[in-house]
Amino acid sequence: MSNPTGRRVAANLSLTLDGRYHGAGGPGDLGAIVPYAVTDVARDHMTRTWRNATTAVLGRRNAEGFLGFWPSVAADESADPRDRGYARWLVDVEKVVLSTTLTESPWERTRVVDAPAADVVAGLKATGGGDILVNSSPSVIKPLLAADLVDRLHLLVCPEIAGGGERLFDDGLPASKWVLAHHETGALGEVAAVYDRVR
Repeated sequence: MSNPTGRRVAANLSLTLDGRYHGAGGPGDLGAIVPYAVTDVARDHMTRTWRNATTAVLGRRNAEGFLGFWPSVAADESADPRDRGYARWLVDVEKVVLSTTLTESPWERTRVVDAPAADVVAGLKATGGGDILVNSSPSVIKPLLAADLVDRLHLLVCPEIAGGGERLFDDGLPASKWVLAHHETGALGEVAAVYDRVR
């Protein structure tokens, strides 16, 4: 796959051992993930996700949720410096929100696009520079995996089995090979792993 700009598409998501990004109670059921998302390993992992990224791509749900949380962290001098670094990056970076329902942007430096994720990201990949980060937006990550457009996967694997809820890796994805670029294990048993697509 030709990539004249050298831009990588990176996707970040926290998963349970059974591959779920939320529990059986729906998108708000994050009891098997939240305790591990605030560890040192998780915060260092988050820093790795955005360090080289110049564009953030989000689904509507995350765009609205992030708007209610991260700007205040950016201004909070008592916040963990890693959280604050991510928050400042997110506030300042170019953001693309994929939505069929939003009519105006919920953030500054943001454009709302009503188009298939694969088309939007392929267009972003063809122009500009720096990584494109899809952060915690499975509604965007799934179609990108289906189109084989993800170049790097940042996964935080939480040592719990949710037993229900949505999975990231659905049946029917194209077969692909990945190489482990980084991994780290935390005191609670969480594993931060970075995988690069072998092309």
